[in-house]
Amino acid sequence: MKLYVYTDGASRGNPGISASGFAVYDANHRLVNSKVVYNGIKTNNFAEYNAMLLALQEIESSMGYKNVIFAYSDSELLVRQLNRIYRTKDDNLKVMNARIRELASKFDGCIFRNLPRENVYISRVDRELNRFLDNIKNND
Repeated sequence: MKLYVYTDGASRGNPGISASGFAVYDANHRLVNSKVVYNGIKTNNFAEYNAMLLALQEIESSMGYKNVIFAYSDSELLVRQLNRIYRTKDDNLKVMNARIRELASKFDGCIFRNLPRENVYISRVDRELNRFLDNIKNND
């Protein structure tokens, strides 16, 4: 089965309050799964990485490895590091990078691609992240 994954991360303050989110769509672009999680005080890069990691973990646990994943992010850094175009220097991100690539290797295929923030699916995840972070800020 082909799955399309759109991820985004946000940090207000960098580091600041942060959240990670993803949306998974089937081959007909019907929403299969989505989630937003609070990361605590983290950087934007952590939030972007965590979004991709959470998405792949969720697919693995709910749908197994018999899937071809098309994974999209608006983070050029994340995508280029996962595709080994850029080196990953931060120790925490190195661990997450290795875990993401380990998970990705178990699927029937996994391709990481960069999309602009304006992409309709990335924008939806971004809106959910901002609503989530607005609620956290307003409840302080």
